[in-house]
Amino acid sequence: MTSFNFKSVRHAVFDAYGTLFDVHSAASRYKERLGQHAQAVSTIWRTKQLEYTWLRSLMHSYVDFWEITQEALDYTLEFQDINDIGLRKDLLNAYFELSCYPEVPDTLRKIKQMGLGTAILSNGSPKMLKAGVTNSNLRKVLDSIISVDTIKIFKPSPKVYQLATDQLGCKPEEILFFSSNAWDVSGAATFGFKTVWVNRFAQAKERLPGNPILEINTLDAVLE
Repeated sequence: MTSFNFKSVRHAVFDAYGTLFDVHSAASRYKERLGQHAQAVSTIWRTKQLEYTWLRSLMHSYVDFWEITQEALDYTLEFQDINDIGLRKDLLNAYFELSCYPEVPDTLRKIKQMGLGTAILSNGSPKMLKAGVTNSNLRKVLDSIISVDTIKIFKPSPKVYQLATDQLGCKPEEILFFSSNAWDVSGAATFGFKTVWVNRFAQAKERLPGNPILEINTLDAVLE
């Protein structure tokens, strides 16, 4: 794969959950207690979390991502017939201690050394993002953390991508945006960002407008 010409952009902007942080590491931490439900809990929890952001945006009924994360877990546990208050608490606490993918810190460091601004653009609440960045020791390799909580609507609303250009003081085409979520890549590309799809799980291409300029399976592959 030919590496990207970073001189054509001013900022590298990253989605957080699923791109920098492993959203499945919370359930994985308690897979023994979850037993046969472990995989289903992790998958359904994430699916419902995303569905609720889209649906609440359409309904103009915003609550922050932490509340959505709790609601999605409550649905999941009930659906799986799990009634364990202690486990619920532990799973939610683990979401504040998500592991980042192993290649993330060094990749961000190298991109920052190229002279680009580095930022997160995420659905996450400020408190959640601060915890994730701190837990993964990413503070020194990130210049900005941008949360949708400022405008109270979730991705892929164009207002979210506009928020990034406003806060970073740049044009859409001056941003290289990374996400593991194909729908997020589509939204960002349609808005005008140059996009990279970090397709960690070899997913099929979405039938949506807006195409990435690169598709990679780990974040560090953009440097190859």
